[in-house]
Amino acid sequence: MKFKSKLLVPIVSTFMAVALIAGCGGGNGGNSSNGEAAKTPKETNSDTPASVYELGKEQLDFTLYGHYDWYTMPAWGGDISSTWIKDTKKVNVKAIHSGGSAESKLNTMIASGELPDAIWLERLNVEKLRSNDLLVPLDDYIDKYPNLKKWLGEEGINMLRSEDGKLYQFPNWYTNQPNGNAGYVVNKKIYTELGSPKLETTDDLYSYLKLVKAKYPNVVPYEPDLAKDGQGIDMLYSAFKENDQKYPGLRAVKNGDKLTSIFLDPEYREAQQYVSKLFREKLITQDAMTQTKDQIEEKVMTGRVAVYAGASPTEFAMKAHAELTKSDPEAGYFMIWPIHKEGLDKDKIFPGTYNMLGWNVTVITKSAKNPEAIFAFYDWLTGAEGQSVITWGPPGIYWDGVEADGETPKFTDKYTSDGATLAKLQSETTNLNWVGNTVFLDTTKAKFEEKLPVEQQNWSTRYQREVTWKTQSDATEFIGIDPPAESEEGIIRQRIQDLYLEVSAKTLFAKSDAEVIAILDKAEADAQTAGYDKLLAFRTEKWQANLAKMKAK
Repeated sequence: MKFKSKLLVPIVSTFMAVALIAGCGGGNGGNSSNGEAAKTPKETNSDTPASVYELGKEQLDFTLYGHYDWYTMPAWGGDISSTWIKDTKKVNVKAIHSGGSAESKLNTMIASGELPDAIWLERLNVEKLRSNDLLVPLDDYIDKYPNLKKWLGEEGINMLRSEDGKLYQFPNWYTNQPNGNAGYVVNKKIYTELGSPKLETTDDLYSYLKLVKAKYPNVVPYEPDLAKDGQGIDMLYSAFKENDQKYPGLRAVKNGDKLTSIFLDPEYREAQQYVSKLFREKLITQDAMTQTKDQIEEKVMTGRVAVYAGASPTEFAMKAHAELTKSDPEAGYFMIWPIHKEGLDKDKIFPGTYNMLGWNVTVITKSAKNPEAIFAFYDWLTGAEGQSVITWGPPGIYWDGVEADGETPKFTDKYTSDGATLAKLQSETTNLNWVGNTVFLDTTKAKFEEKLPVEQQNWSTRYQREVTWKTQSDATEFIGIDPPAESEEGIIRQRIQDLYLEVSAKTLFAKSDAEVIAILDKAEADAQTAGYDKLLAFRTEKWQANLAKMKAK
């Protein structure tokens, strides 16, 4: 994935990855296939305040900055979904790009006082902006515009509040049920030609990758998604540890009621040795730490990977499956149950996690001329109509009108007959869905898809239902345990983060198992010198406070 993409796509997942205007009556947003106005979801009532901002009555232009090195916002209006929003709702989102250097870009904008109207970023980074009085509180809007409150709920909203008690964040891919796309994608044609061997344990995976290397010299046996960020590589740690809750992401491991060093964790050490062995034997792509998303996509799209793993491998695999099967029905990809070490319970292996608050958030800055209008747009986007449009296109193509509940889209025959084009659309719009509503999308897809024959089911939805949703663990208890970036613990956290990524690269290139252990021993010593224990104590206290809140609720 990760969503990463948490494409999440995400599925994200990935990978990944991953709403209605308040005040709109949901009626005539587009034309149906029979020429009549398409019915769209209704999420408001006659009691809506007259002062509510109504999308579509006037032009709304605002700037958005995605605070990620990897993120380049797709062109707004470059696909049928955002074109429909641009024309029908009169919303134009203008991108500000990081240029591959997100932290530097944000610092420059803060220093110059020229902030964008909205920023899409990790929750961890919100406090820096809030403490500098750069953000607009959203409390005045959440009752006027009903979708965030309806779909996230008071508990989720309260968990997002800052220390001053106010809400500044609009969450993305929030949920109250398991979700996520992390897992392993397998090249169907190669797998079949090799005799469809058992592919369940770490030993099975090792043997299979050796077979691939011997028979297919131009194919990458194991392709990790964005290894330099841990995806696909760190995920193999979960194969060695039952009930892993994404401990590599925490840079810590739960031991009883404390968070302790990951560098000393026996399962982590074993996993690093395993990964290093795969890399030494050239079973993992040798440019794992330097390749770009575009390079990974090209290999997946052309079928030149045998196993592809990450936080949201579904994003590329879904599109590639549709493309490859056009010319060869026996080609394409499928997902397997997560790999596990022999002797462990396969049903306690979790390559990814989910939490109530989802992946990341959007904030509105005080540079915005009309912050309420921007909130109204996000509230619309996170509701039923907005999510339907951004995910399945404008009404009248893949869906037309809604069911009796006023929300669930009625899918057309084209939804199943033109899956390849729909998959291409979704791969384009996944990075425009900044306020993904996991429950609405997952529930809607699952209800419809499970009634279809397998060959007509959406590739991603099928494997989410059969594999990934069942194999993601709930990590809600670890939300918000990181320190502010400018605090002493926050500075330590950055040191540990840098050290962890450096160590991951070194262990990957290690020449032996013994060298891996030596690298990790040194990493532990360096971490302690950097103040690791103080960071672990801080996170433990925050984590225990979360557990107390959750238990009380």
